[in-house]
Amino acid sequence: MTAHEYLLNVVDVEATCWEGEPPPGEVSEIIEIGLTVVDLRAGERLDKHRVLVRPARSAVSPFCTELTGLTQAEVDQGLSFAEACRELAARHRAGLLPWASWGDYDRHQFTRQCLRTEAPYPFGHRHTNAKAAFTASYGLRRRPGMAQALTVAGLPLEGRHHRGDDDAWNIAALVLDVSGRGDWPAG
Repeated sequence: MTAHEYLLNVVDVEATCWEGEPPPGEVSEIIEIGLTVVDLRAGERLDKHRVLVRPARSAVSPFCTELTGLTQAEVDQGLSFAEACRELAARHRAGLLPWASWGDYDRHQFTRQCLRTEAPYPFGHRHTNAKAAFTASYGLRRRPGMAQALTVAGLPLEGRHHRGDDDAWNIAALVLDVSGRGDWPAG
């Protein structure tokens, strides 16, 4: 096996959101992509990345800013969604490396937004739901949120919760915890 066969991209997205229903004509769109590269063999988090994405069909609400810390002015400086997808594929080998996210929300959000915008889907088919793997590893009856899972595993919450790059970094710690227990699913 080559070194890259042990690498895994851990992805977490933040998207435009509202306290209630979205305003008329607006849809939830990815505004931040956090990505942490994990070396499963070495048991290390290697790199932490952040890609800001400029929304095309929605605005960052005050609720969204309160939750994520992201502002409209900040995401206005981001890449278009299609550019972000191309960057994931080119710079982070998203189509070649297996990837994981906490739950299926991130995978479904990418799928929906790629279909809606006709942007190329940046990832390969090898996706692992880290929340399901963690739940099975610890024999839990309910699937915990990321922050609760960190507590269960005895790990600290690093950075700001609901910030894509920080959440990806924390999810990567949970992936390594499950892997260290011998329970990470084979790619």
